[in-house]
Amino acid sequence: MKVNSLKNVAGAHNDGIWAAAWAPATESRPGLLITGSVDETVKLWKGDELECERTNTGHSLGVVAVAAHPGGTIAASTSLDSFIRVFDIDSNATVTTLETPPSEAWLMQFDPKGVLLAVAGGGSCSVKIWNTATWRMDTTLTVPKTENADGKASDKTGLGKFVLGVAWSLDGKNLACSTMDGTVAIFDVAKEKLLHTLEGHNMPVRSLVFSPVDNNVLFTASDDKHIHMYDAKSRVLVSAFSGHASWVLSVDASPEGAAIASGSSDKTVRLWDLKMRASVQTMTDHSDQVWAVAFRPSNGEGLRSGRLASVSDDKSISLYEYA
Repeated sequence: MKVNSLKNVAGAHNDGIWAAAWAPATESRPGLLITGSVDETVKLWKGDELECERTNTGHSLGVVAVAAHPGGTIAASTSLDSFIRVFDIDSNATVTTLETPPSEAWLMQFDPKGVLLAVAGGGSCSVKIWNTATWRMDTTLTVPKTENADGKASDKTGLGKFVLGVAWSLDGKNLACSTMDGTVAIFDVAKEKLLHTLEGHNMPVRSLVFSPVDNNVLFTASDDKHIHMYDAKSRVLVSAFSGHASWVLSVDASPEGAAIASGSSDKTVRLWDLKMRASVQTMTDHSDQVWAVAFRPSNGEGLRSGRLASVSDDKSISLYEYA
């Protein structure tokens, strides 16, 4: 496997780009790349040409995250303005606006069926689950504080369980959420039950993703410069990947499950072969830290031929062919 650089768009936004996600193809159009920036805008790009189709200006502060519904018709963005904006991908029309308290809307993801939207709750130490039919909050999953042997609450960094990221398992039954202190919590969503936590990182875990082919395999990216591969059911740390020279800010898994990509504050994007458990390629297209990497969903069109996008504080988007 390898990636080949197809295009780099400099000045894609007027400020650093913090978020990227692919909107799946629909009957009327191919997949689109969605990006969110500190410049307060969300942009939609043609997937192969990287030509800007639309610009969304609904936020009043920097955009932290973007997520696309699996049906490809709607998407959501979170911002430092504490609003979650849900919009129609093809018209840019606002579907709904969800308000949260300050610092309580970070990374988010729709469940595989598109019924629920999970939003990392930041300083609330929780994950908020919204129903996409009613846009009402279904439930709140709270990440408990770590306890010492004497039963007293203890956090490894003193920062508390600030929740940064979320990831749904392939079957949509479990939800993983990552925290500022490096702990990863695994929930049974239907039962609203914390199953267990995964240890191993000692710094913030800013990104995580389940394998698209295995319900139990979870990848996490941390400021400790490592990517971990866990069996989320048995709580086993299967492998640790090292190679980045600084914080690993983002991780995503390829559609067929054979590789992962990562972006780092060392300004590089790396491709990792999961059989070899090693980095097989390093891309140096960016001149500042890489906040997000995203593989385009396959949609059944040749699982081993696709696209990988990366976005950076250098205001640029890079597009790669993955095969």
